[in-house]
Amino acid sequence: MAERPLRIEAAPQRLTLDLTKTAIIVVDMQNDFCHPEGWLGHIGVDVTPARAPIPHLAKLLPALRKADVPVLWLNWGNRPDRLNLPPKLLHVYKPTGIGTGIGDPLPGSGAHVLEDGSWSAAVVDELAPEPGDIHVAKFRMSGFWDTELDSILRNLAVTTLLFAGVNVDQCVLGTLLDASCLGYDCILLEDCSATTSPDYCFAATVYNVKQCFGFVAQSSEFLTEAAAS
Repeated sequence: MAERPLRIEAAPQRLTLDLTKTAIIVVDMQNDFCHPEGWLGHIGVDVTPARAPIPHLAKLLPALRKADVPVLWLNWGNRPDRLNLPPKLLHVYKPTGIGTGIGDPLPGSGAHVLEDGSWSAAVVDELAPEPGDIHVAKFRMSGFWDTELDSILRNLAVTTLLFAGVNVDQCVLGTLLDASCLGYDCILLEDCSATTSPDYCFAATVYNVKQCFGFVAQSSEFLTEAAAS
């Protein structure tokens, strides 16, 4: 396949990437994390920051699809029986045994928290996936552990990964770190990422990605350069 180079401004330096070897991984833009009636909203977390990437992704993803860049949705979606989860992971989100933890039904909707196939694990309506998109369920902070993500990317002959989603300091960063260790070139899309953590967590993540693990860019760079190419 002929190369399709795209030059973009990024930090710490300008990049030239090959669109034929590029994919975007959108992490956890799902109802439990981004919808006011999802799990985080139910336990009192303000999900407003987690919704910030939605308008940027709504513009970027159609342009990437038009350029034949694979779109991968990496959502937290556990087995209904939760047998693939260690006890410590269940405990940390329900330490007293009281409340709504992983796999429990949400009051109102009855959707099971972070369960594959449930409303809770579905992508928010504003970013409705297209038929050609690829879905991968994850069960840890990193999407590479105990999943088929790496195999899919290898079969797609992808070497460059764009990262977006929430929480940027947790699941996005965890997946990006593993991708970097596996030899992928990683680009964090800053305006397409967010966190409900304190602002310094976002700042530290951006700093460390630029310093050690890859590059940081804005989605507008892709939109501008793709339109001009």
